[in-house]
Amino acid sequence: MMRVKLKVAYDGTAYHGWQIQKNGNTIEAELNRHLSALLQEEIQVIGASRTDAGVHALCNIAVFDTDTKMPAEKISYALNQRLPEDIRIQESARVAPDFHPRKCKSIKTYEYKIWRGEFPMPTQRLYSHFMYTPLNVEWMREAAAYLEGKHDFKSFCSEDSQAESTVRTIYRIELLEEGNMLRIRISGNGFLYNMVRIIAGTLVECGKGRFQAEQIQDILAACNRQAAGPTMPARGLTLVEYDFL
Repeated sequence: MMRVKLKVAYDGTAYHGWQIQKNGNTIEAELNRHLSALLQEEIQVIGASRTDAGVHALCNIAVFDTDTKMPAEKISYALNQRLPEDIRIQESARVAPDFHPRKCKSIKTYEYKIWRGEFPMPTQRLYSHFMYTPLNVEWMREAAAYLEGKHDFKSFCSEDSQAESTVRTIYRIELLEEGNMLRIRISGNGFLYNMVRIIAGTLVECGKGRFQAEQIQDILAACNRQAAGPTMPARGLTLVEYDFL
């Protein structure tokens, strides 16, 4: 028996998120189905980040156990021949039998993309959120600084979350402008359900002038989802980096 780690990239547009659901197809379901057929045994992957419906990833991590004699590094090549075009394995490698991606210390980095302009850009419609309302990015940067560090992010978590603790650490938030594209890049030790999308929505409200930067402190202290801004649409969110410490 060996444990294999996969680095998985996917366009989440057509999927109901990572985790297996009763009401639609998921990334996890596709991996299980095609790995089981390839290796001729029942395979169930363990994912590191349970991305939501419509969210994309460049580097989500999954592991599974197998009795196959196929070298771990060759599984990516064989599996990519079977997977749909919107899912591709970027790397496969053998890891220690006790390696568990959700139990290791790590840094996850997400990006939320906003396309700003008078009109939408069709080629960006699946991977960014369109806004025609002007945003003051400097106000957004000032607000983002209050979110860095270790905080209780209950106000920035969906009320449906079942997390035992809502305390997380954000190492860095950057707002990067490239022409019409604004990228909100957030690195942390872990994220709550919808946390990045709620942070993005709150920063947008700051950029519109509806919240002042210093009000972020009050929103954190409230520990109330209603105190923060809206949850931004899923299509603008991508998991871009996953580093184990």
